[in-house]
Amino acid sequence: MPVIRGKVVSGQAVFGKWIERLSRFYERKTGMRLYPGTLNVELSSEYSLPPDVIRLEAHEYGGRVSVNIVPCRIFGRQAFLLRTDQNERGIGHHPRNIIEIATDVKLRDHYQLEDGDWVEIEFPPFHSSG
Repeated sequence: MPVIRGKVVSGQAVFGKWIERLSRFYERKTGMRLYPGTLNVELSSEYSLPPDVIRLEAHEYGGRVSVNIVPCRIFGRQAFLLRTDQNERGIGHHPRNIIEIATDVKLRDHYQLEDGDWVEIEFPPFHSSG
């Protein structure tokens, strides 16, 4: 199972607002009610999405931003890496060495995480279910 390590960093709280607004769409895609916020993790090198991802297309919710969803695990907990198409192309809010992890709890509080703490994210093999 591939594992990547990175440092917790502060984010802009943008994804959290969209997770909250689109919670039913994210729940349909992931099977999980996501906490409205992500944990931002800075990697030592750029992360590129795998070819087979779950997609939340902009037209599905009447918006302008499509999101890639990659199942993963953090602290043994099921989670999802979320990345907009713009961020994947390197023209979004974050450089490609920043990943955003979402799950059913606020990871910072649940695991007492602070900026600079190191975390590991595991990526089990999966196949997109749309």
